[in-house]
Amino acid sequence: MGPTKRGKGTKLMAVADRAGLPVAFHTCSASPHEVRLVEDTLAARHTQDLPERLIGDRAYDSDRLDCDLALSGVEMIAPHRGTRRRKTQDGRPLRRYRRRWKVERLFAWLFNFRRLAIRYEYHAANYLGFVQLAGILILLRAGL
Repeated sequence: MGPTKRGKGTKLMAVADRAGLPVAFHTCSASPHEVRLVEDTLAARHTQDLPERLIGDRAYDSDRLDCDLALSGVEMIAPHRGTRRRKTQDGRPLRRYRRRWKVERLFAWLFNFRRLAIRYEYHAANYLGFVQLAGILILLRAGL
């Protein structure tokens, strides 16, 4: 989300299952990089089990993140940045990267709710509550 009167904005992180339905939401200020928010987002999940794989864009290509997630038993699938010298993945896991559109579809569903597209709430906890309520509505519409 873009800049507001109160700062640079809000970063909304989400984890979706293989059907594109929400599993976890986390909000933070727009300043920190996404790599630093992955652990907090996984800690906010609504299920007990950790996902087997996470699919992210080029911003998630980090050796430290790969090591931290591997200790938890989670495989990070992200294409390499252009500046990477030593390749850590071959092309086989990157085929799953094609499924990333399901997460983008989840964000499109979320921002169909006008209250989330423009953040009217002053407090971040209230905004996160509305995001979670929208996630519940998305799950109900999917028939779960």
